[in-house]
Amino acid sequence: MTALVVVTAYLAAVETVAGRLNVVRALRIVEDDVRGSAALLWLAEHRARTLDAVLVFGVVTRMGLAAAAIAAGLEFGGAAGAVTVLAVVAVVVLVVAEVAMRTLALRHLEPVGLAVAGSARLLVRTTSPLVRGCVLLGRSLVPHRGEVTGPHASDDELRRLDADDDEPNEELEPEERAMIRSIFELGDTHVREIMVPRPDMVTVPADAALDEVVAAVVDGGFSRLPVHDPADPDVVTGVVYAKDLLRSLADGGGAPRWDQLVRPPTFVPETKRGDELLRELQQGTVHLAFVVDEYGELVGLVTIEDILEEIVGEIVDEHDHEPPLVEPLDDGALRVDARLGVDDLNELLGAQLPEEGWDTVGGLVFATLGHVPEEGERIELDGVGITVEGVQGRRVGKVLVEVVTADDETETDRVSPAAGERRDEAIGRG
Repeated sequence: MTALVVVTAYLAAVETVAGRLNVVRALRIVEDDVRGSAALLWLAEHRARTLDAVLVFGVVTRMGLAAAAIAAGLEFGGAAGAVTVLAVVAVVVLVVAEVAMRTLALRHLEPVGLAVAGSARLLVRTTSPLVRGCVLLGRSLVPHRGEVTGPHASDDELRRLDADDDEPNEELEPEERAMIRSIFELGDTHVREIMVPRPDMVTVPADAALDEVVAAVVDGGFSRLPVHDPADPDVVTGVVYAKDLLRSLADGGGAPRWDQLVRPPTFVPETKRGDELLRELQQGTVHLAFVVDEYGELVGLVTIEDILEEIVGEIVDEHDHEPPLVEPLDDGALRVDARLGVDDLNELLGAQLPEEGWDTVGGLVFATLGHVPEEGERIELDGVGITVEGVQGRRVGKVLVEVVTADDETETDRVSPAAGERRDEAIGRG
């Protein structure tokens, strides 16, 4: 009888977890790589199946408890004893196995879910034919049984009761999973990883003529344009909005003094997290912020669009004409823009290139070589060969990336001894 009470408590815990833990919360646990998280995600994605199984076995367990209680009561006290034992068991089950266990599961939803998820998934899978048969038998007694698949409808079925599918797919689509994962990763992404670097910023001096400012807005398709001190391009004094210029021009009265339209700038540290910046920009009704390093020097700018692109992917408008960051070549190599993140290249190649101390492929090349790269210089890290194809001033523009096999690894392919030491040090950090 004690075992049946334990089983009842276990089923109550499973039912609470399946009913209260949603897929998004389960995905967050999976992202943290917690033991048992995969089974917990499965329960969340198959909520209806899990609750159906709990319903069937809950009924069986309670019937078993009632039978055992009556048998024990008859043995020791006849009919009166049977009623007494049955009442005691009912109170114990209600208080201990139901109320107490469900309260405990609600207070500690994730730990309890991780504890029961593995066995619950096994139970649901192995008993699926039995549970399915009971559900089908019950549905046969209900008219319009095509509207839902069982006593516990999925979220989709609740939204559309006129669906014809008897077994809707409750799992998230790959695109939905990727978007949710990107939202989680935004909390671990620093502004410097998503900003437009200082060399790529388009700015205008504060003493520029109106025609120059308008031309910069029109040619670049910008809605906001940074304004810098005429004596120092790295000293930002504000932002001018295209709509302010248009409104001023539309009002007439000759050429407006555009410098009076400049709005104050917003500065953020390069180490700020992406999700925090998004909230701050939303609260401050600001769409653009300037990024500074630990010394207060301007290193780039970031917009709300840059942050949203980390979640939904690249947002391309009619003014975006940039070539792709990654271009496959006929020989199997890749032509890569050096601005590509090292983590993105690792994901693309399945490699383990070191990421500590830099964010981009260009930064990795710089750190490994230890000097300003020249065209044709090459490094090899973790079975990946990277050859500098183009240099813009002191900045790496394009690189050729290829996976290096054991036969390709020769001494002539490797970097200079000094760069080799830096490479080995980088591998050790990675």
